[in-house]
Amino acid sequence: MLANITKEDFCKKVESTVAKKKTTYLETIIDLQEEYGLDYSLIAKLLSQPLLEKLEIEGRKINLIKKSNNSLPFA
Repeated sequence: MLANITKEDFCKKVESTVAKKKTTYLETIIDLQEEYGLDYSLIAKLLSQPLLEKLEIEGRKINLIKKSNNSLPFA
């Protein structure tokens, strides 16, 4: 469990995992949350603005976020 993980470290881990495994950002974040035993409420605090934007784009592509919304609900 990485209770002391920083925002920068978490974002780097997400980006490197997405590039290496060719998975989506959403899948990667969920996998890392489970792998490190992080609480879901902590995840939003660990996401950088660029990563939030990538998640939003990904969410719009798979219709998880309405096209008319300007931001993610947890941003």
